Amino acid sequence: MTSFDAIVIGAGHNGLAAAARLAKGGRKVLVLEAAHAPGGATRGHEFAPGFRSAGLAHLVNRLDADVARDIGLDLSGEGTLLPTTVLDGSGKAITLHGAYGESIAGISAEEEAAFVALRKKLIFQAGILKRFLRRPPPQIGAISLGDLSTFAAAGFGLIRKGRSEGRDFLRMLLMNVADVSDEYLSDDRLKGLLAFDATLGIHLGPRSPTSLLGLYYRLTGEVAGKTGGQFVPSGGMASVAPAFVRAAEKAGVTIRCGTPVGRILADRGRTSGVVTRDGTEITAPIVVSAIHPQTTFLSLVDPAESGTGFVRSVKNVRSYGNVAKLDLALDRIPTFEGLPIESRHGRIVLVRSMEQVERAFNPAKYGEFSSDPVMEVTLPSLADPSLAPAGGCTLSALVQYAPYRLKAGWETGKPAFLKIILETLERHAPGIGTSVVAANLMTPVDIEAEYNLPGGHWHHGELQADQLLINRPTSAASGYTTPIEGLYLASAGAHPGGGISGLPGWNAARHILSAARL
Repeated sequence: MTSFDAIVIGAGHNGLAAAARLAKGGRKVLVLEAAHAPGGATRGHEFAPGFRSAGLAHLVNRLDADVARDIGLDLSGEGTLLPTTVLDGSGKAITLHGAYGESIAGISAEEEAAFVALRKKLIFQAGILKRFLRRPPPQIGAISLGDLSTFAAAGFGLIRKGRSEGRDFLRMLLMNVADVSDEYLSDDRLKGLLAFDATLGIHLGPRSPTSLLGLYYRLTGEVAGKTGGQFVPSGGMASVAPAFVRAAEKAGVTIRCGTPVGRILADRGRTSGVVTRDGTEITAPIVVSAIHPQTTFLSLVDPAESGTGFVRSVKNVRSYGNVAKLDLALDRIPTFEGLPIESRHGRIVLVRSMEQVERAFNPAKYGEFSSDPVMEVTLPSLADPSLAPAGGCTLSALVQYAPYRLKAGWETGKPAFLKIILETLERHAPGIGTSVVAANLMTPVDIEAEYNLPGGHWHHGELQADQLLINRPTSAASGYTTPIEGLYLASAGAHPGGGISGLPGWNAARHILSAARL
C-alpha cells in the first residue's frame, strides 16, 4: 500500500493542471491514467501508415493565461493568431483576421462595420460572464465574500456601460444566436459562421433558445491577451499534452500511465484513496477525479456512499455527443476554391448560412445525420510536418451534426455519413477525393471508446443553461466538492466546462488548497 497527499484520476490536460497546482501547493501528488500515454482527448494516434492525428482538438482558443502562467506551461505559438475563412461554395471567401474578426476581408465596408459593432457587444457581454470562470460557481445559501465581490464587479461593469447596455445584456443573455445575428448582419456567410461557432459541440440549433450562450462561451477565451483569438502551438497540437506533462513533472508530480483505477475507496462518506484494477491499494486523503463525472460516480464509487438521489442526478446529466471527427491522409495539400493561399494554415469553416446550420441540426433531433453537414477544417501537417510523409498532408474536420444515438446505428450509418462528408469536401476542394490515401471517421460512439468519454461528448456534458455554473455537473457537486468528503471533480464536466482551458482542474486544485487553509 502506497500513500500520497492527493491522487488525481486522469492525465488529460485538466488532470495535469490540477496535479501541477496541488504539487506547487506543497502536496505529494500521484496521477493515474488508464491509457498508455497522457493527454486525454489531446492524445494523438496513427490512423494510417505514416499519418498521425494529433487528437480531437485541432486548435487552441480557450487556454487560460492565468493557468498557463501559474503552472509554468511552456506552450509557445500564441503570438500567431490563426485566421478563420468561411467558404460557401461560391468561390468567394470571407476571412476573419486577428482575434475573431478584428478585420475582415471579402465583405462590404458596411457589413464589416456591422460585424465590428456586434463583435464589440458580444465580447463585452462575454466578459461579464468571464468573471465567474476562474473561481468555483457561487453556492445558493452559502454566498462567500469572493462571490459578492465577483457579482459587484460584474454589476459595476454593466453600470459603467450605461443603462441601455445593461438592458441589452439582460435581453440577449438567453436569446438564440439566429435572432441576434439577424439584428445586426445581412451576409448569410457571417450569420452561418456565428451559428456554427455558437452550436459546435452542443445539441442545439441556431434558433434554439439560449444558443447565444455557446458563442459567449467561445468568446470568454483569450489568446495573447486578445479575446476570441485562436492558435496552433509551435510544433502543432501534438505539443499540447507534453507541455502539460512537463509542467506537472517539474512541479514534482508522479504520473503513472497504463494504470486504470478500479474503485475509489470511500467509507461513511469519506474517501481514503483508490484501488487500481490490478488490486493495488493507494491511499490519500484527497482524490481528484479528472474524468467524466458519470464514470466517477456510476463506475468507481459505491452508490451507497453518494446516495440514490445524487446518483440519479448524475445519470440524468445530458452527455450525448453530436460531432464527428474526420482525419484524412492525403498525398498532397488540397486546394480549396476561394481560399487565399496565406490562409490555408488557419481555420476553414464550410457553411453557407444560418439556415443551413439549422437544417443540419433538425435531423439530429430525431437520431439522424444531416445530408448537408457543416464543418470546421484544418490542415494540421502544415504546422507539424511530422504528421504526414514528405509531400503528404493531413486534414482534420469537426462535422456537425452526428448524433450519438443514431437511429440506424453507426455500424451501417458511418459509411454513408463518410460518403456525404467526402462529397461536401469535394465540392469545396475539387480533386481532393483522388488524393485520399486513408480516411478515419470517429463518430461519438468511436470517441467514447477511444477516449473513455461517456456518450462521446468532448465537454463531458452539454453546455446548456441548465448544466452550467451551479448546475455543473449537478447542483450537489457544482463547486468541485461532492457528497463524499475528500473526493473532488476536475474534468470538463465540472465548472466552467470544456475546451483546452485548464480551468476546471486549476480551479478545483485552488479550491482544495484554500479549504485546507481554513
